[in-house]
Amino acid sequence: MLRRGLAPAALLLLAAACAPVAPPPPGPPAVTGRMELVPLGFGQLAGWAGESVAAVLPAMRKSCDRITKLPVDRSIGFDGIGGTAADWYAPCAAAARVPAGDHQAARLMFETWFSPWQVLADGKPDGLFTGYFEPEIKGSRHRQGRFTVPIHGRPVDLVTADLGRFRPDLAGEQLVGRLDGSRLLPYATRAEIEAGAIDAKAPVMAWTDDVTDFAIMQIQGSGRVRLEDGSQIRLGVAGSNGHKFVGIGKLLKESGKLGTDGSMPAIRAWLKANPGEGRAMLARNPRYIFYAVNAGDGPLGTEGVALTPERSLAVDPRYIPLGAPVWVETTDPRGQALNRLMMAQDTGAAIKGPVRGDVFWGAGEAAFDQAGRMKSAGRLTLLLPKARSPRMAGR
Repeated sequence: MLRRGLAPAALLLLAAACAPVAPPPPGPPAVTGRMELVPLGFGQLAGWAGESVAAVLPAMRKSCDRITKLPVDRSIGFDGIGGTAADWYAPCAAAARVPAGDHQAARLMFETWFSPWQVLADGKPDGLFTGYFEPEIKGSRHRQGRFTVPIHGRPVDLVTADLGRFRPDLAGEQLVGRLDGSRLLPYATRAEIEAGAIDAKAPVMAWTDDVTDFAIMQIQGSGRVRLEDGSQIRLGVAGSNGHKFVGIGKLLKESGKLGTDGSMPAIRAWLKANPGEGRAMLARNPRYIFYAVNAGDGPLGTEGVALTPERSLAVDPRYIPLGAPVWVETTDPRGQALNRLMMAQDTGAAIKGPVRGDVFWGAGEAAFDQAGRMKSAGRLTLLLPKARSPRMAGR
């Protein structure tokens, strides 16, 4: 959404466009919007002493590899809440030296180099945690037989700009549309795209046979297409049409189509059992995701690194810096305590607010069941380097 304060000229631009001893912790960061950070001790993190801390290191090293390639004075997170890239060099080097599977060494590393800060939203510690997964759908490289549903790549006339480059408070938000002369117009909706509006403007990455499974993949983001010969194409998000996401579960509940079970497995079952009505319901969500082939070893998060099952978390980057370790205290879909160290490595259209997280559960039906049923209250603690440079907003 375009907010006030962007001048016409800006719109034109948008369219074109290892210390031996760890230092003591600084004072707490100031309030950012509705977020406040409160200092904690590691002993105050529920389950910290028994957590398999070293399990997060493969995910952390991916983020460290990205951060340590940034310019030394590059701010980390909105308004430089995570200091600068240089502040992460020593902690990342320490993480790289921890032996695989050595949880005690990993715990000591975090306690030496990081400080925990509990995240509050409007003065309250509790927030919402959901889950997502990497779907696998059936498909073909060519339109044939039952494979008639196109999986579109990015259209040639799609204009996208990251508003965070011009206004730090708009981090994670984009201006999306198409140019009509000097005017930027809204892009085609899902219903218009499914009716063929962009057939001549967007490549087709693959063809699938199931509208419901494809719609679920679009909700999740990245996914895999399993071809008839057993091979697969891994697809990553290449953009969206910019329209606001409308949850199908909410629409089904409002129309009385679902009972008390509003989980994704229940939603999928209803849509498959009612294909005609289901397709019309899906069209009421105007948001559409475009894809590109992903040759990596896993689905890519917004940070640009491959996601790690049960260790990667989608967050709101206006509050939580991408690439930062985060301690999550919540419950899994079975009601069991889920107290775990994760990495903020992704974002999501519905992930808004300081204490809001989306757990990446991996791929396959088991991951779908976990992700689709997770909707739990919980708390979030942000781990930041003990040494942080002064904030460098706008850098």
